[in-house]
Parts: sequence; C-alpha cells; structure tokens
Amino acid sequence: MSLPIPRVILFDLDGTLADTAPDLAAAMNRVRKDRGLEETPYEQLRPHTSAGARGLIGAAFGLKPGDLGFNELRDGFLDHYAAALAVNSTLFDGIPALLRDLRERNLGWGVVTNKAARFTDPLVRLIGLGDADCVISGDTTAHPKPHPEPLLEAARRLNVAPHECWYVGDDLRDIQAGQAAGMATIAAAWGYCGATEPGSWAADALIDTPIQLLALLP
Repeated sequence: MSLPIPRVILFDLDGTLADTAPDLAAAMNRVRKDRGLEETPYEQLRPHTSAGARGLIGAAFGLKPGDLGFNELRDGFLDHYAAALAVNSTLFDGIPALLRDLRERNLGWGVVTNKAARFTDPLVRLIGLGDADCVISGDTTAHPKPHPEPLLEAARRLNVAPHECWYVGDDLRDIQAGQAAGMATIAAAWGYCGATEPGSWAADALIDTPIQLLALLP
C-alpha cells in the first residue's frame, strides 16, 4: 500500500531506537542475585525487554501483575535499573544516520515509549537522543500504549495531525497504538518483537533495518 506523506516520524524507544536490553536484563538479574538465585540467561530475557518490568519478571520469575510478590520484584527491578540506565545501552546500528537524514529532509522526529519519565528523560540524553522534537513517556498521559493517547499527545505537541505521522515500533502494541491513533505504522523487525512475528501485526510496512525506512519516504 502507499503510505501517506509524513511530516513527523515517531519511534518507540526500547528495541526500536535503542538496544537497552543489556541494562534491563542486568537489572533483572540483580533482583535474582538479591534473592540468592542464579542469573536468568540473557538470551531468555532479551525478547521480553520491550514489555518492561512485566515482561522481564514474567521471564525471570514466572509471575504476572497481580501475583503475590510481583510488586516487590518490580520495585526492586526499577531501583536497580534507575541506578544503571546506560551502562551498555546503545543506539541500534543505522539509527544515528537515519535521524540525521530525517533532519536533512526537514522531517520532525520524536519518541513515544511506555518507559516511565524517570527513566526516559535521563536515558534519551545519555544515549544521544536529546534533540528529539518530543518525548512522550509511559506516564505522560493517563494511558500507555496500546492506547492511542500517547501518540495523539505527541501529535498535539508537534502541531501536526495524526495522519501526518508515522509510528515505528518493535512490539505488537506499538502497531495497535499507531493504528488506533490513525497513523501509518512501521514494524521494526530488528527489535525485540516479543512473542509474535512482526509480519502478523498488520503494520503498513515491515522493515529489517533502520535505513530501510528511508526507502519508504516519498
């Protein structure tokens, strides 16, 4: 299908712009060490990092929100993560060049993530995303993704209509949020992607590398 001409490209953060899995997994394993447990293998944790504490606790402890002990594990994980946000987190290969190209094309770009602002705000500065035109965190609005409100808030702040935005993400809920907001959606297959195949998400486009996004632009 033909994508609408964008004025702004919005991106998810974890697993889309930045490979934050090493620091997120390390924080989760510090929680296990606190309890005298062996580390969960990184390869087992990595696919769940886009789902944040919920996904990582599920992978490391087999618990879900509402289960006994979940909140204590979550709080410990978040404290460990806050203390070491950007030790091994980096932008994915191709992201710096992509963002430079968007600027050269006079396109705006921003970040829309479910990560809480206490983590997002310092992280974007530490890993080289401080010049984003807007940063919407998971607690910026009343509802996180897959609700469309974070994306709609980004459009309002940038003074563009939702249909003038593309949203790029590596998780099904990113695509669901973008669709609900009336934005074109791009599935980032280089990311963590969770338990489902990106090709099944019904995104408007699927790309394997960041630079492939440029080929979609008019």
